[in-house]
Amino acid sequence: MSSLGTVAQWSDEDGWGVIASGETPGGCWTHFSALEMPGYRSLDVGELVDFHWEASDQDGFAYRAVRVQPRRPRTGETPTIIETPTVPASAAAPYRSTLRITPSQRE
Repeated sequence: MSSLGTVAQWSDEDGWGVIASGETPGGCWTHFSALEMPGYRSLDVGELVDFHWEASDQDGFAYRAVRVQPRRPRTGETPTIIETPTVPASAAAPYRSTLRITPSQRE
């Protein structure tokens, strides 16, 4: 299932935390390996996240996050830039597509 939640607890030292959401009463346990972000993977308490979860008995929580994405770029990060070329005006011209992703670094 997919939900919007707020980080209620996070421990950088232990690499896990809890996301609060109406769809996951009692909290949703999450591990840093579920975080979809570049560089050092960590969350901030109070941060909004989109997350996918499953029912599971994980460290006393009934739910476990399997994918977590922060709602906005974190402090010091630059959003990913995707360039899309224009399609040639002539139907006879060959089509070419490119993709450039610029990774960001967390300070």
